Order: sequence, then C-alpha cells, then structure tokens
Amino acid sequence: MLHSGSPTASSTFRPLIDRFGRQVTYLRVSVTDRCDFRCTYCMGEDMTFLPKKDVLSFDEIQAIVSAFVARGVRKLRLTGGEPLVRRDIVKLIEAISATHLASGALDELTLTTNGSQLGVHATRLAELGIKRINVSLDTLDDARFTAITRRGRLGQVLDGIAAADAAGIAIKLNMVPIRGVNDDEIIPLLEWAHGRGYDLTLIEAMPLGDVAIDRSEAHLSLREVRDRLAETYALEPMNKRTGGPARYVRVGETGGTLGFITPLSHNFCESCNRVRLTCTGQLYMCLGQDDKVDLRAAYRESGAVGLDAALDRAMILKPKGHDFEIDRAEPAVRRHMSVTGG
Repeated sequence: MLHSGSPTASSTFRPLIDRFGRQVTYLRVSVTDRCDFRCTYCMGEDMTFLPKKDVLSFDEIQAIVSAFVARGVRKLRLTGGEPLVRRDIVKLIEAISATHLASGALDELTLTTNGSQLGVHATRLAELGIKRINVSLDTLDDARFTAITRRGRLGQVLDGIAAADAAGIAIKLNMVPIRGVNDDEIIPLLEWAHGRGYDLTLIEAMPLGDVAIDRSEAHLSLREVRDRLAETYALEPMNKRTGGPARYVRVGETGGTLGFITPLSHNFCESCNRVRLTCTGQLYMCLGQDDKVDLRAAYRESGAVGLDAALDRAMILKPKGHDFEIDRAEPAVRRHMSVTGG
C-alpha cells in the first residue's frame, strides 16, 4: 500500500549530515536504467534492462524527492540511463517544478542527458525552470561517435544541443577522454564548445561494471591532460562550484570554463554532498561503494515517516570515500553506471 504525505512544516528541521560532518544538499535521481545509446565505457552492448514494473512510479519519485527537500536538499538532478527516454518524463518534471522549484524549496532542477531527445523537449524544459543541463559528448567525428555510442547519431545530438541553447538553457558538455580512442579530440572539443559559449568538463572513466574496453590500458589521468593543456593555454583557477565534484579553471585564450572530475587521479570525497537514488528506489550513498538503503520499501511500508527514518540510516552508512583503482582486475562495483545514474 502506498502512503502519501511529508513531514509537516512545523516539525523541527533536521539536515542530512553524515558521520563525517558532510551535509547532503544534492540528490541525483535515476528515472530509468534504459538508454538509447550503449557507450563502450558505460555499459555492455547487449544490456538487459529492468522490467518497467520494477521501476519507481512518478508518485513514488515525487514522495522521495519531497522527503529529501524537507531535510535540506537544495539541488536535484535527473539522470538515467537516459532520462528523456522514459515515457511521459515531462509530467514528472512538471510536478517537481510546480511543487519545489516554484516555491523556492529547490535552488535548481537540472538533468544529465546524451542529447538525443533534446530537440523534442528543450523548449518545454526551459519553460519548467531548467536553466542548465549537462550533455555527454565525447567526439565531434561522426564515425567515432557511432563507434563509441554503438548506435547514436551525432547530428541528432548536435541539433538537440542547438535547440537547448536556443531555448535559453546553459550547456555544459561532459567528455570522457579515453586513451587511444578520443584523447586527440580534447582540444578540438574545447575550442568548439567555448566558441559557442558552452562549458566543458572532462571526466575520468570510472570502473563501474563490465564494459567493452580494457580500463587499465584506456585510462587517461586528467592530471596528465591538465599538464598537457597548460602547455597551450593559460588555465586560471576558479572558485566556481555547481554542487558536484568538478573543479574548474578559466581558459585564458577562449574565456570559457573547463572542469575536471578526477575520481582516480585526485579523490574528491572529502567534500561529498551527494547521494544517488536508483530507478528502483535504492539509495546509494557513494558511487563507488555497494552500501545502500531501500527507500521504496521504506515508503511503501511506512510512508513519509518511514522515509525519514531511512534517510537517518543512510547518513550513518555513508562512507568516507570510494575505492576506485584503475589497475585492479575487476571493476570497483559490479553495477553499471546506468544503474546508479550518470
């Protein structure tokens, strides 16, 4: 039986603070494990996705989001898989926007996407208060794009990015540089992005799930990349923070912003303010650990009160950091990135 309701406004506010004194203010929600791409560093080619009956309903997602907002979460990111392939996803975004964004309870509602569906949804997303998005883009070469994504079409993604830009949504591109695959495109992609007013963030590939590439051979340290870029560009440190793990510099020659997310070459766990909800209602307190709390069960059994207690449990279980090591034979965790949410 489903229960409705949330903590009353008169209840004493209790922020989500873990054992290490870090306050969780940022929730990432995977609305689906499905994706229309099969990126080589993210998932296997022949993925078996969850039956739709196992995925959280929109009502359940809204209830869980409300529980987090009541405990001080100020930023919400929708992820997947690919969030925009879930049927009627705009209805969920409309509900969250009307309930939490319009009231000021949330500072920001945003999403991470592969861009394939942006051409359809960009205008409505902007109307609902989404002011910026992250778009995964690893290459500007048609053939290479198809090889990396296994089925994506670069032109469709570029059209989607242009549609979001035209709708007034700020664009940040996420690139995963892989040695011997696309590392020769870091500078061209940087120049292309900054030339259009887009930010670019480089992300080290994380050892999650069994994938097609040999991670130890393909790993490219972003320390190495940054040193290489510094030979060509003036990289000026910035105090910019967006709630996530990226550290930013301004590129003097382009005037654009460049971010680095470095889970392997530089551990950023000391300032972690995030947790991740899977599309089945499992709350992971760390991307690189297996500890989880079943929020769907807590909600179905005890409603808002059960959710509140489950969040307290999650803060006790949140680890100090991940155990990512690129040279280990096995992935750090067996689940693919698409399960936890990108």
